[in-house]
Amino acid sequence: MGYRTYTCPIASRCGGCEWLAVPYPIQMRRKQQQVEELLGQMVADDGAVLEPVMGMDEPRGFRFKAATPFAPGKGGRIRCGFYAAGTHRIVACKECLVEDPRARGILNAVAQVAGRLHIPAYDEDRGAGVLRHAVLRCGYASDDLLLTIVTNGPELPRVRRLVDGLREVCPELTSIVQNVNDRRTNAILGRTCKTLYGPGMMHDLLLGCTFEIGPTSFYQTNPAQTEVLYRLALEGAQLQAGMRVVDAYCGTGTIGICAAATNNVQVTGVEQVGGAVACARRNAQANGVAERCRFVRADATAWLVEAASIGAERPDVVIMDPPRAGSTPEFLSAVAQLGPKRVVYVSCNVVTQARDLQVLRDAGYRLSRVTPVDMFPHTKHVESVATLVRA
Repeated sequence: MGYRTYTCPIASRCGGCEWLAVPYPIQMRRKQQQVEELLGQMVADDGAVLEPVMGMDEPRGFRFKAATPFAPGKGGRIRCGFYAAGTHRIVACKECLVEDPRARGILNAVAQVAGRLHIPAYDEDRGAGVLRHAVLRCGYASDDLLLTIVTNGPELPRVRRLVDGLREVCPELTSIVQNVNDRRTNAILGRTCKTLYGPGMMHDLLLGCTFEIGPTSFYQTNPAQTEVLYRLALEGAQLQAGMRVVDAYCGTGTIGICAAATNNVQVTGVEQVGGAVACARRNAQANGVAERCRFVRADATAWLVEAASIGAERPDVVIMDPPRAGSTPEFLSAVAQLGPKRVVYVSCNVVTQARDLQVLRDAGYRLSRVTPVDMFPHTKHVESVATLVRA
């Protein structure tokens, strides 16, 4: 890993890669220090191991999901690119250093084709117009390319001509979907989708398992490091045949299905988003582990608290991958009550992870291993996989 730095013509205006000018080994050192400052004392007190951060050999082109906002431009032109840091002012971008090289050209083509067809971009100040965003998901181990066009209502003028135009200039697209978001919100996606071309979804591979990914599915944007993350989680779980595993905040079932596919274990996945649960069930079927995986649509906290209160069969391992806000005291208390031998905590926010780990330690668990993972090079964000063992 050399001391090479990377340059980008819009870096100072975009702000998305705030550490781009920092040599990558120094970025890794800073991220290691972040984790040491937050978790180092716990690690020392428990006699655990804090491993070196797992970085990338080549920290470019790693984002396999890309997006652009749209806004009205002069002469009917549609502006697209990135929001400048801390604003909603759009900075144009021809190519992005950290995205899959296929992505930015396709997103820009949406603006160009829609502009020629006089489909108006969304004006967020007035709440008027049609095109709000475009999101592209690119296959990591497949050639699938799923384009989602977000509109400010169900009507998309000249939709057939738009689809035909995009297929002509971007023949590599395998699916095009319209997503409707008519709320005055900063959230990109709405709840309703309509397939305009292709199957309306894509497939990809992680750790040898096939996963269906829809327009609104949660799926990590850096699949290479996701495999690193999942391997660490499965290593920490130390799974053996016949074990019972709870995969909390499971999304489309990725971690649990990888566990069931590589070990003869029984997995219960818990996820509150209905579409993700349906997708997880299809993924389990596609990977031949449906008999060993069940997926429940429920709030993870409510489900686990009820399981603990009725004395449900105790899991041997709980794997948890909560959102940035972390878990809840009620969930963590229920984990302690059920008493799994191991808890594997996958986190995208070490601050909230530190808070939650202390709750589990107070309830009788001890840290065994912590491994930082660099999912987003050139930013200050760092992921962490922590394994706890019941004392």
